[in-house]
Amino acid sequence: MRNSFLEAIAKNETIVFPSGNSITKYLPEFVGRLWFYWIFIVAGCLFLFGMPLVMLYAEIFRNRDLAYPWARWGARTWLKLSGMKVSVSGKENLQENQSYVFVANHHSYLDTAAMFAYTGKKMGVIAKKEMLKLPIGGRFMKYVNVLAIDRSNAEKAIETMNDAAEKMRSGVSFGVFAEGTRAMPFELLPFKKGAFHIAIETGFPIVPIVFKNTDVLMGKKQNYAQPGTIEMTMLAPFETKNLTVEKDLIDLLDKVRGAIAEDLMSEK
Repeated sequence: MRNSFLEAIAKNETIVFPSGNSITKYLPEFVGRLWFYWIFIVAGCLFLFGMPLVMLYAEIFRNRDLAYPWARWGARTWLKLSGMKVSVSGKENLQENQSYVFVANHHSYLDTAAMFAYTGKKMGVIAKKEMLKLPIGGRFMKYVNVLAIDRSNAEKAIETMNDAAEKMRSGVSFGVFAEGTRAMPFELLPFKKGAFHIAIETGFPIVPIVFKNTDVLMGKKQNYAQPGTIEMTMLAPFETKNLTVEKDLIDLLDKVRGAIAEDLMSEK
């Protein structure tokens, strides 16, 4: 089993972890489904009523940075009202005045809120380009350093890279879910290269983040949710200075994904 695990890391293939490494469901299925709908109702209320007011507030004072503290408050409030606690470890691996590219596994919408609100850094997120097309949410995302990379358009991709580098030099860190989508419970999908392009081309360190329990608390295609504790672990940084995309990207990807996979494999 260990050999197949290491082979899947080396080949950047999907890894399936033992279900015993995670928490278990404890709510009756019907109650879990009601809790799932409740979480979306809370999110909808925060989006529909909170975001327009925050954008108006920022525009009145002509300072989009004013939206950021409210966005972080919104993320924390959503998690709290959803019954989620966040247990964070690894902050000792971060330097106070350093920006980072945070690369995380992704099982749930809960991961996004936790990463945005609990790293201790002013965060931006690299998202799918489709997210920025949402009527209200898409416009609000531009207030809180959400960028989208369009790999089908080389010129726009370079513009986004330059924008990210400029923001990082001003103190913003970026979070990326390198799988590109949410994985099914107990899985780690192959990593895409975007985050590693950004880190190498900007020269900022990568910090792997490991999310545990969110695949059970509110997993993909489960239509079930339950209150619980999100475990968020920030691992030691990987330096990217003096690396090149041509020579070092694949090796860096393998090392970061391997660190996340090893932590996910470890039993509680």
